[in-house]
Amino acid sequence: MNIPEQYQIKNILNQQTYLVGGELKPWAGETSDVYSTISSTPDYKPTLLGTIPVLGEKEALDALNAATLAYNKGQGLWPTMKVVDRIACMEKFVTQMKTKREEIVKLLMWEIGKNLGDSQKEFDRTVEYIYDTIEDYKQMDRNSAKFEKNSGVNAHIRRGPLGVVLCLGPYNYPLNETFALLIPALIMGNTAIFKPAKHGVLLISPLLEAFQTSFPNGVVNIIYGRGRTVATPIMQSGKVDVLALIGNSKSANALQNQHPKSNRLRLVLGLEAKNPAIVLKDADLDLAIEECIAGATSFNGQRCTALKVLYVHEAIVEEFNKRFSAKVDALKFGNPWEDGAKLTPLPEPDKPAYIQELIDDAVAKGAKVINKKGGETTENYIFPAVLYPVTKDMRVFQEEQFGPVIPVVSFSDIEEPLDDMAASNYGQQVSLFGADVKTLAPLIDTLVNLVCRVNLNSSCQRGPDVYPFTGRKDSAVATLSVHDALRSFSIRTFVASKDNAYNNAILKELLDSKASNFVSTDYIL
Repeated sequence: MNIPEQYQIKNILNQQTYLVGGELKPWAGETSDVYSTISSTPDYKPTLLGTIPVLGEKEALDALNAATLAYNKGQGLWPTMKVVDRIACMEKFVTQMKTKREEIVKLLMWEIGKNLGDSQKEFDRTVEYIYDTIEDYKQMDRNSAKFEKNSGVNAHIRRGPLGVVLCLGPYNYPLNETFALLIPALIMGNTAIFKPAKHGVLLISPLLEAFQTSFPNGVVNIIYGRGRTVATPIMQSGKVDVLALIGNSKSANALQNQHPKSNRLRLVLGLEAKNPAIVLKDADLDLAIEECIAGATSFNGQRCTALKVLYVHEAIVEEFNKRFSAKVDALKFGNPWEDGAKLTPLPEPDKPAYIQELIDDAVAKGAKVINKKGGETTENYIFPAVLYPVTKDMRVFQEEQFGPVIPVVSFSDIEEPLDDMAASNYGQQVSLFGADVKTLAPLIDTLVNLVCRVNLNSSCQRGPDVYPFTGRKDSAVATLSVHDALRSFSIRTFVASKDNAYNNAILKELLDSKASNFVSTDYIL
């Protein structure tokens, strides 16, 4: 096996510390091996990448106590700090983060099988997200650097932090989507306990020191271990103010239910989706097929924004299937660093068997695998299977497959996909392919009430990060975009005073003396 020198695993990464209370604490207890499903030998065997600590309840509660102490009932250094000083900490962090690009990109490829281009893009996009967040926060503060007067009351309105955040990220975007939670939570003055995902865990290691040296003690706490062991006692304490999670709704529900004071718990959740494509009979087929390929197969379909069911009008379904299947079969499977590799090893060892179950169930109920390579299996992959015709009683129609299998459903009446979307548990996005404005207009007007983003003649996606990213029903709680995330992790809070000479003299002295970090009309340049 020819692995380029710069991507070879030469030394395993034994993560022997975890970050709590500003200290990289050594761990001598139980550890867990981290394997890649990518083999580094000609005869297949998983590659040992490193080890991580398996922390217990005590360590989890230590992290919670550190975060609670750093917040200190709203009196902590971090929540009371000037906005400009919090921004300086974040800028220090991102400057250090940029020095770790090569190391993190390499681990993204090995840990989750993301191809080189997408791994680089994930890192660069995350850095850009941090800078965009800083700029948006500056503008928010500029807009707040004033007093308002209404009905004889002066008000100075800003956004304040919520408290302690428990942050749990996903394996498919272990850097980008995790930081899309963590970064806005921190910059708004919250303190955080962060547990990396099961896959994509070692790639946080190069950043531990940057977190430690950029933020005050206890503001960021990073722990390892099984979610049930470490996250459950943290939630049961009732001391968590925000649960920030991207992942599965079952996990989110289980953790919410552990919190003894549910009315106090703010939720920021990105959950499952079953985003459909609707290909109308007048669609540009070349364009629709290209976008559906990207939507259904990018990162092997392991994206919440992936196209997970394709509705194609019966008048064009035969032609669509023929051309779409040929394009799927032409995709190159290879290791992440290989030039042109569009399909890469799956990080979850049991995923090929699960996808095979979905294929077997669909075939038993009348579907066919219509592409030649569909379902071909290796030790760490199953080639994308295009299934047609798919019906509602098939598991692949009902479940979010999160992997390489593509169900195609034909329709004659547009009400069929619309009814299915209305009945679905999910409501994130849709891709709509067509040209006739008179047909598209009423469809768009309906679809915007079923999902939160209608992609016209393009695949579903999260970016650009300045646009709202959210979902209806079981797909999301709160909105994650650069602008909206800052609001999701904060609350409007203000100082009010009656407009009289006594109060106004006090306000003037507060402003002139710069004694308060909150009551300030300083303008951040």
